[in-house]
Amino acid sequence: MEIAPIKTRRDYRRTLKEIETLMGARRNTPQGDRLDILVTLVEAWEAKNFPLDFPDPVEAIKYHMDQRGLEPRDLIRFIGSRNRVHEILNRRRPLTLTMIRRLHEGLGIPAESLIKATDRAA
Repeated sequence: MEIAPIKTRRDYRRTLKEIETLMGARRNTPQGDRLDILVTLVEAWEAKNFPLDFPDPVEAIKYHMDQRGLEPRDLIRFIGSRNRVHEILNRRRPLTLTMIRRLHEGLGIPAESLIKATDRAA
């Protein structure tokens, strides 16, 4: 089984096409093993060339609010006063460590998303 590293976009596209042809391969067969190896190569290349970044903390909060049908008033117990919630959602005030911890534990928002520095409005 000859397999080469993915070095270019052309290699990447070629490997994706080959993966597509192997999608029906059974595990523990030469085709299945080749599929596993090619998928691993593609994942490594994508991680290097298309890194996923965590969303802005305010966007992460708004996403979770939307998914759970929450209103700003529902965040008071995690962030503080109603005024403080609006300051956070309008990017006038950064999250504190306590707020991050409460939002993570209470709403399940990934802490990594909440820790990222925000682009605060001037």
